[in-house]
Amino acid sequence: MINREDMLELTRRMTLARTSFSRIAGCYVNRDGDFDGSFNTNFRKLSAPDRTKQLKLAKEIPFSATNVNLKEYEYTAGARRQGSMWQLLMAMIECGLKNDALMDTFYDIVMERYRSNSDYAILVFHDRYDIPAKGSDGERQWESEEVFEYMICAICPLAGEYEPGKPVCGFLFPAFVDRSGDPSRIDVFQADADRPHRELMEILGI
Repeated sequence: MINREDMLELTRRMTLARTSFSRIAGCYVNRDGDFDGSFNTNFRKLSAPDRTKQLKLAKEIPFSATNVNLKEYEYTAGARRQGSMWQLLMAMIECGLKNDALMDTFYDIVMERYRSNSDYAILVFHDRYDIPAKGSDGERQWESEEVFEYMICAICPLAGEYEPGKPVCGFLFPAFVDRSGDPSRIDVFQADADRPHRELMEILGI
């Protein structure tokens, strides 16, 4: 089960003043499932309006209704084998999304299985959250307790030319559990909990 407070701790930082997002990468796909261009850039180099727009999209994932639209899943030992999606996700985080070959591999896997009736975008955000320690009284201390390095993926139908609308599905990896990263778990988002994109589960290998 996801602790709502853990998610709120992440989303409170998703503002222009507080964000520590370091990178955004993504690609566009037409309704036939064909690749239509990609990008990979330093998040801080975006204009303030673009950063605001992208933060809003990323925030949709962790800010959604916990244990309803956002659910936690565990990667079994078998799912973490050599050549698995889990291994690819770990490699993407390790390079901070800077390896275009890894990103292209991820896009290809998604495009091969994801089903959409419209053009869509695959957006991936990278962040390093310096988690502040908490004292015995629950008050935050200045010193860091741990650095939580993670990514958010949002799959969004295009609302205009290369203009992503609200995400219909996505994920946060690794899961943020008890104010700490857990690479054996992943939080998966479905905008419509009654009609989920089940193919996303297959893509993620869970």
